[in-house]
Amino acid sequence: MPPRFVAAGVSDKNPEGNRSARERLAQQREREKGREKRRRTLIVSSAVVGVLALAAVVGLIAANVGKDGGSDSASGPAITPSGATGEDSLTLPVGASDAPSTLTIWEDFRCPVCAQFENAFRDTITELVEAGQLKVDYHLATIIDGNLGGKGSLRAANAAACAQDVGKFAPYHDVLFRNQPPEPDDAFAKNSRLIELAGEVEGLDTPGFRSCVEGGEHDSWVQKSDTAFREGGFQGTPTALLNGESVFPKKGDEQISVENLKKWVMEANKGKKPGTATPSAPAS
Repeated sequence: MPPRFVAAGVSDKNPEGNRSARERLAQQREREKGREKRRRTLIVSSAVVGVLALAAVVGLIAANVGKDGGSDSASGPAITPSGATGEDSLTLPVGASDAPSTLTIWEDFRCPVCAQFENAFRDTITELVEAGQLKVDYHLATIIDGNLGGKGSLRAANAAACAQDVGKFAPYHDVLFRNQPPEPDDAFAKNSRLIELAGEVEGLDTPGFRSCVEGGEHDSWVQKSDTAFREGGFQGTPTALLNGESVFPKKGDEQISVENLKKWVMEANKGKKPGTATPSAPAS
């Protein structure tokens, strides 16, 4: 006969003890159900913890790369992507231009913490942008190329700028971060991989886009953006500023979270009307 499960310290000859053991098992099952429910509701919070855990490491990476680091120098003048704005036309804007708050983000497509940040906050940022509460100004950097070698940061940033030319930056930006290779893997250095991923954005994989990617049309512009990042005194990627104030990994004494980001935006926008201005579409 196979052995029967007996609770530790409880004899079969002790009915009262057996009943207590069953009650404890039932209570344990209920606690397990509760833990599983809480686990499902804390997925985003877990992602945020991962972001915060790695933020200091990436900050050190950026701090240890000199101003002369980064990818090989590109030749030729900097060709600005259509619709780029801001100082030296280094900003790729997403959202209503008259939104009451602006979130400025510096990112590197090879940076793992940038991907964690995007995956944790993408839905929240999109919600705030679509509600006219927030405009996002994206800036591109290539610090991982400078630190680990390779050209994936540069190649991916150039491809994102090519997508900007036809008004597809935001969805392609999201596709790149969702499909980011491991940090030491320079898969984004392959134009063929970047073009393959463009197939996930409706209407992006065109002869014009392919030519832009393969010809490195915006390489010099990307390197100009990276120089601005290195000379801007930032600690690492991602850098996130809400109306000019740093909010990553925290704002003041409060750690960033989905709830806090929403709260900070709503506090900044109190008494202000949502933005309604539609950004002008880049030329095809």
